[in-house]
This record gives sequence, C-alpha cells and structure tokens, in this order.
Amino acid sequence: MPINTTFGGHIKSFKAYLSVEKNFSEHTVKAYQSDVLSFFIWCNYLAPEKVNFNKLREYLHFIQKFNYKKTTIARKIAALRTFFKYLHKTQYISANPAENLTAPKKPKSLPKFLTDDEMMTLLDNVDINTPSGLRNKAILELLWATGMRVSELSGLNFEDLNLDENEITVFGKGAKERIVLISERAKKYLTQYIDTARPLIMKDNPQQLTEKSPVFVNKTGFRLQDKSIRNAINDVVDKIDLPKHVTPHVFRHSFATRMIENGADLRVVQELLGHASISNTQIYTHVSSQHLKQEYIKAHPHAIQEDIETD
Repeated sequence: MPINTTFGGHIKSFKAYLSVEKNFSEHTVKAYQSDVLSFFIWCNYLAPEKVNFNKLREYLHFIQKFNYKKTTIARKIAALRTFFKYLHKTQYISANPAENLTAPKKPKSLPKFLTDDEMMTLLDNVDINTPSGLRNKAILELLWATGMRVSELSGLNFEDLNLDENEITVFGKGAKERIVLISERAKKYLTQYIDTARPLIMKDNPQQLTEKSPVFVNKTGFRLQDKSIRNAINDVVDKIDLPKHVTPHVFRHSFATRMIENGADLRVVQELLGHASISNTQIYTHVSSQHLKQEYIKAHPHAIQEDIETD
C-alpha cells in the first residue's frame, strides 16, 4: 500500500521537527522515522487520528515475537511517543494515544571508556600528513577535550568559536546552548586545521568564509557528517588494533569519567556535558569507582575483590 500524501507530509515535517527543534542526531532521526513508518505499515496506514492506545499496545505485543533487544523496543516506543506528541502539539490530533505508553526497563550497563594510555595511543596515531588527516586529528582532540556529542561537533560554525578564551558554544539536545572549554592542545590542532588544512580540503570548491560557515567540511565544501567522523575513528582504531569498540560517544564517556576521577564537581561535569538531569551524570561516579577498584585489585599484592569495602 503506497504512502498517501497526508502521511508523507507528516513524516517529512516530523523529520524537520526532530532535526531542527529537537536537534537529534542524523542517526536518531533516521531510526525514529523508520520506527514510525514500521508501525503504520503494520496497521495498513491507519489515519493517525484513528490510532488509539489499544492499537499501540497491540503493535507492541506483535513486535515481541521478533526478540528485539530491550533497548531497541524502548527506542521504537520513544519514536511513537515522540511522533504522536508532535501531532498533538501541532493540533493535528486532539489527544495523544501514546502518552501512557511505557517502555521496558533498559538493562543497566556502565558506559565504556578509554584509559589515558589508550586515548593517547589513539590520538598519537592519527596521520596528520594530509589535510583530511589534520582535520580528523583536530576533531578527535576536540571530542576528548570537551566531551561534546558528535552531532554538536558536526554542527559547529565559525561564530561558535571563541578561541581567545578557549571556549566553544555548542547547541545540544532540544537546541539548548552551552559553553564548553578546550585545552591548549586541542586548540593548537584546531587552529592548524583552520589555517592550513581546511583551505586545502576545499581547494576545488572554494567558498567565502563567513560566521555561518561550518568549521569541519569535506572536499565538496559541505559540512562533515557524523558518519565521516565515525569512519575517521574506526580507521585509527583498526590501525592500532585497539581491543575495544570505540565510538564518538566513548570519547564523551572517557572525558566525563576522567573529570570525575580527577575530582571535578558533579554539577560542573553536568554543565559541560549538557545533561538535563544530574542523574544522567551520576553514572560516571559509578564508572570511576569501578575503575579505581579494578586498578587497586591489579596493583595491590593483598587485594581480593570480594574483600573491597567502600567508605
């Protein structure tokens, strides 16, 4: 059954809402679109205003047979909740049928992070002998120095940089603005990239530089996307044969964990990460505590894991 014009318009405007107003990553936008489309395919494109809570519950019962991970089901529910909330917000529907839809509890797992040695090995093995290599070096140094999300880094424009004060303005989830701080090391590579590598990357597609120009670009002159940044990380990880799966978010976890381990105030870390709730930041105290215990067990000759006590 083909997608009707009205539904197609809803999907298109929903995508714009997720990208612009919610400032979700490209990956999340695509996933939410796919999840919403899957639901409406299942119910033969039932008009959104005719969808009720029972129909949504019936769909959730249907997808249980596919043995999805709890995180996947939780995302599908979040997508439907967000879609119908959007339709209600725009007054297309009079009531939100997904308002009381609940997701299964996600399994608790501590964030993965890199040790200082692993991080420095990764950063020191970025090939900076090419313009794109120097660009990637600046990107990875910034991710490590600031803890910003990959979508926030990709979205940087020149007007967001205040390098004299070692500050960068980023726009996080929900278009919330915050200031992150950068180290002298990250600033050095960022400046080198802007002054030397960026013009070479764009030599075949020169464009006038303005405050609205994207900081990180590809050879066509367009803004560098999340996928390219992930590929840059994968290239280095493969080269050094690091036995960990490293994503841009691992840089963020590593930044937060190191800040907590070195005594940073939890509220300060919350502000730097752009977390809406302090509870999202508190998980890094558990990561830090577990890491310290592991190091103690490895280093102390009389350490026995079961006997460790915390004060």
